[in-house]
Amino acid sequence: MYPLHYVVDSRIVSAELHVFDRLVQIALLIQEDMASSFAGTGLTTARTHLLWELHQLGPSTQQTLAAALKVSPRNVTGLVDALETGGFVERRPHPTDRRALLVTLTEVGGRTMADMETDRQQAAGQLVADFGDEDLKQFSRSLDLVADRLDGLVEAAKRSTAQGPT
Repeated sequence: MYPLHYVVDSRIVSAELHVFDRLVQIALLIQEDMASSFAGTGLTTARTHLLWELHQLGPSTQQTLAAALKVSPRNVTGLVDALETGGFVERRPHPTDRRALLVTLTEVGGRTMADMETDRQQAAGQLVADFGDEDLKQFSRSLDLVADRLDGLVEAAKRSTAQGPT
């Protein structure tokens, strides 16, 4: 049986609020850790996200990156400009479309992403080191449910905002 309420800082909160508050705390801690890790590199959260997508997708057009990041192509142009200046990416001619350019990781960008992949694996292992196999599977399923629900709520809010007041 799960508790219906938790005592947090001498306040009684519902289980739902406790979960939400902990998720917000986790998100903030991850952001803080990323900012600390990339201090002095010229990488921001948005630039790192673009590098991560590029690492996953391989050489891509800015339009493809904009869709993956869910931002405007104009926004991607600024991010790519900054990453190119920092030596993380370069623009190359598209092999089949002479009007398009492909954004590609440079050697520095590739090393940065390899390091990030290693750090990601180590952090994941450390975070769940005390979980048994079944607990980890259940936690993973629960996180999937929460992430899917949040994605649906965000999309519904976007549609609602786009439609305007009724």
